[in-house]
Amino acid sequence: MFAHNGVIILLTLLLSLIAAIMPMPISIDTFRPDWVLVVTMYWAIALPIRVNVITAWVMGLLLDILLGSILGIHAAAMAMTIYIASGNFQKIRNFSLWQQSLVIGVLAALYHLIVFWLQRLLTDVVFLPSYLYPVITSMILWPWAFLLLRKTRQHFKIK
Repeated sequence: MFAHNGVIILLTLLLSLIAAIMPMPISIDTFRPDWVLVVTMYWAIALPIRVNVITAWVMGLLLDILLGSILGIHAAAMAMTIYIASGNFQKIRNFSLWQQSLVIGVLAALYHLIVFWLQRLLTDVVFLPSYLYPVITSMILWPWAFLLLRKTRQHFKIK
């Protein structure tokens, strides 16, 4: 039943949204991984037919609402990033886990730069190098997230 209606996929995406807004100590909050991007990226690479640019746009819009940012900024950045990932899903799948981690790092950096450029276009945001710290933690998070989500996908036979 779960495999056919995508409830498990929705639950993992919901958990990523919760992790994205969960309070963290201020000293390490700048290193918060891009939970939503990592989970959406996994599903877009694993099941590009079921999780695609539209799903990424909706997740980005929900993230905009939860973070209180200008509507559409995270949605556009997420959609563009997932478009690149899902367009190259066969190549990314063939990489080792550490090579995938580097690809995720590049895509996460692109995501943050798109968000910055859109915010800069609309407001007076100044770029700081600490703005890219989540890229490092997302790269470190990827192998564990990949293995956990793959095990979940196999356990519930999600296809």
